[in-house]
Amino acid sequence: MRLLFAGTPDVAVPSLQRLLRSEHEVVAVLTREDAPLGRKRVLTPSPVARAAEDAGIPVIKANRLTDDVTAAIENLDTDLGVIVAYGGLLREPLLSTPRHGWINLHFSLLPAWRGAAPVQQSVLAGDTITGASVFQLVRELDAGDLFGVVEHPIDPDATAGTLLAELAESGAGFLAGVVDDIGSGQARAVPQTGTPTLAPKLRIEDGRLDWAAPANEVYNRFRGVTPEPGAHTTISGTRFKILDARLAPSVTLEAGMIDRLDGRILIGTATSALELLQVQPAGKPAMAASDWWRGLSHDQPVRAE
Repeated sequence: MRLLFAGTPDVAVPSLQRLLRSEHEVVAVLTREDAPLGRKRVLTPSPVARAAEDAGIPVIKANRLTDDVTAAIENLDTDLGVIVAYGGLLREPLLSTPRHGWINLHFSLLPAWRGAAPVQQSVLAGDTITGASVFQLVRELDAGDLFGVVEHPIDPDATAGTLLAELAESGAGFLAGVVDDIGSGQARAVPQTGTPTLAPKLRIEDGRLDWAAPANEVYNRFRGVTPEPGAHTTISGTRFKILDARLAPSVTLEAGMIDRLDGRILIGTATSALELLQVQPAGKPAMAASDWWRGLSHDQPVRAE
């Protein structure tokens, strides 16, 4: 089949590369426009754009699907559209432009966690199982008929970032199999069943850790917001980022109190403590928590809020 691939971030690249190795032809890639990155705000192509350009595939860059973009896609004469984390909504007439419509790889077990942040919200909720779903794209958000799902266990220490990278790899092969089945006429989609849950995009404030909560809840929030939008607390009125941490179930401290015990930097919650491994104080680079502690002018407990 002639495929149009739509995607933008790193997690979409394994699916594109897997389709490029298939018997199908990826005739073009649709991705978001170049975005300013880094302190110097340099305009940078998306990871999917770079992968497509490296493979010699034509790239359509668009944040808004204007009439011109729609016309360009219609002229491609595609059999199937494949979308993985493009970052925009497709509407008619684009939904019906490929002969077989569009399919979407979504990183949850639909109808659980429909929306922009399924992996983060799943980790925040303390789920132990997640997965990937391939469904027929329709106007309603993540609500189309399912071609199938593949389950994936969640490691109790996995962050949203590491889990999403795992799902991107395993989901790519699953997606390619669905594409093959559509091409051979063997694919069958069935309606989603169960009660949907929503996974809205996380805000910076969602990364604030509440030390008055139990350790497992604090740790799940840390894992769910790492690396984006990032876990943080406040020390002496300034934001203090927590880049890496782990549970310390054998230690109890007053909630929000940071202290050094047996060479470890620990912070209290409503139950047991967490060990801080890597942190970033305001205006400073990332560093080991032990190095931050040594840089203090005292060896006394510090309160986080």
